[in-house]
Amino acid sequence: MTEVSHPIFARFFDRFSQTMEREAGRYRDEMLAGLTGRVLEVGAGNGLNFGHYPATVDEVVALEPEPYLRERAEAAARDVAVTVTVRDGVAHPLPVQDDGFDAAVTSLVLCTVPDPAYAIAELRRVLRPGGEVRFFEHVRSSRARKARLQDALDDSGIWPLLIGGCHSARDTLAAFERAGFTIAHARRVEVGPVANPANPHVVGAAVAPA
Repeated sequence: MTEVSHPIFARFFDRFSQTMEREAGRYRDEMLAGLTGRVLEVGAGNGLNFGHYPATVDEVVALEPEPYLRERAEAAARDVAVTVTVRDGVAHPLPVQDDGFDAAVTSLVLCTVPDPAYAIAELRRVLRPGGEVRFFEHVRSSRARKARLQDALDDSGIWPLLIGGCHSARDTLAAFERAGFTIAHARRVEVGPVANPANPHVVGAAVAPA
């Protein structure tokens, strides 16, 4: 398995995400509401989503390639009611079987993958027909001035280098549609300072072809 190691950012993310949970937690609840069956979570980070899964979920297989964050996720998995198995794994290729999951979850991860089109194609591969991807991602701004700033930061390489490989200007909804998914619902929200390049966020669901 290819290890993805960002030791400094991983520790920063772990602390920062805990402080933001009061604001972001309600969006995690919204993202995961109503899920059932077997779920794959890609890029589980430190496991902040685990406590938000509804009791209707039978099992969560959570992939996290960063060693420090995976260790934190393993600890979080021991403290929640839903069965969560944390494994080493990257977004592409996904180390799981075809058609093996009722749903998949991505939370602040599609901005970091080297090839988002490949990652989304892999999500389609591992979902059962008609399965959902639930997402909570930050995306390209609809405001031209903010979008130009995001483009400049991404192109400079500075933002991805400092923020664990993050690219702030990705149009994730369009990427899902190009891969054949249907956007079932999505809404844009701001998390933290509006001026942050990692705003806006989008929370919603995309449905794989039946």
